[in-house]
Amino acid sequence: MQKKLYFLFFIISITKICLAQSDRNYVYNIMDYKFSARLAGLGGSLIAVRDNDPSLIMYNPSSIAPKFSTTLLIGAADYFAHTGYASAMYAQTFKKVGSFAMEVRYAGYGDFVRTDEAGYGADGEFGTFSCNDAGVTLGWGRQLDSVFSIGANLKMMFSNYEIYSSFGLAVDVAGSYYNEKNNIAVAILVKNIGGELKPFVEGKHNWAPFDIQLAYSQRLKHIPIRYHIALHSLYKWKMGYVGPNDTLLEIDAITNQPKYPSKFSQGVTNFFRHINFGIEIIPVKYLTLFVSYNHDQNRAMRILQKKTMAGFGYGFLIDIKSIQFGFSRSHYAVGATPNYFNFSLNFNDLSQLSKANKQKKLERVTK
Repeated sequence: MQKKLYFLFFIISITKICLAQSDRNYVYNIMDYKFSARLAGLGGSLIAVRDNDPSLIMYNPSSIAPKFSTTLLIGAADYFAHTGYASAMYAQTFKKVGSFAMEVRYAGYGDFVRTDEAGYGADGEFGTFSCNDAGVTLGWGRQLDSVFSIGANLKMMFSNYEIYSSFGLAVDVAGSYYNEKNNIAVAILVKNIGGELKPFVEGKHNWAPFDIQLAYSQRLKHIPIRYHIALHSLYKWKMGYVGPNDTLLEIDAITNQPKYPSKFSQGVTNFFRHINFGIEIIPVKYLTLFVSYNHDQNRAMRILQKKTMAGFGYGFLIDIKSIQFGFSRSHYAVGATPNYFNFSLNFNDLSQLSKANKQKKLERVTK
């Protein structure tokens, strides 16, 4: 009971402290990029699940555990407009200290033509410049008992845009509950508490992209299906803009005035924009297929002239012994569908498999 109360106090205290950070200007959007193919394919928000997928542990540090020790993970994404990003993570458990994971991530946005205020130099006479973001994350996780675990990330963030540069720090805190008997998992994440230490512009400090997320998942007993429900942006209610400058509002043909949705309609829309839905199908032990819907992404990227798949994501995860490969796609708009890739291997498991195979060969020879 004491550990459960400690777990609850830990989450509530951090949540109260960081609520003051909401409704600020944000930088370091690289910290919101999806470096897990499974995470991106399941809606992009927190996933409450306890399995062998190492791509989730940096997003939910309370899932960092000894079973991931000696795991190496490589991730990459083919992002928008010929931009991309990649990451590398390694996890290690130390007996007297705990379980840790370290990730390095980088995003490159290509080269841009340098011009002056009037647009002169478009022919390249002033040269070009580049823009990029980078981050280093150190994560720690601890199992409190058989069902509760906690964890935290320390993030260092770097940005360089032409002659402007910035450096900042942020922290994530997370807690998880797992009921093995009923295959139920619940997780809460308070992410990116922090901001710029050295700002782009002297005297104008901005914050990291703060969020509070809550997730629930359950694998059904007699059907190879796991469903996910994730809540995001829990520190605010209003998720979209409704006003005279909203280009998606319908115009009344008689009055030529915008037709605003009712308060009830706006409330329903705000409610569902906080929720992501995902389903995983596990036809065989080593293969997981998944599909999701993110209503907030759909509303943000919708156009009136055409129906699109904005908000939908899908992909698969292959897990063969100590090696995993994940792939997913997430639809934002027509022609804007990033591809996400993950590859990981566990060196300790590989070593154990190698020893087991050698032992089997030795037994066959000695018979």
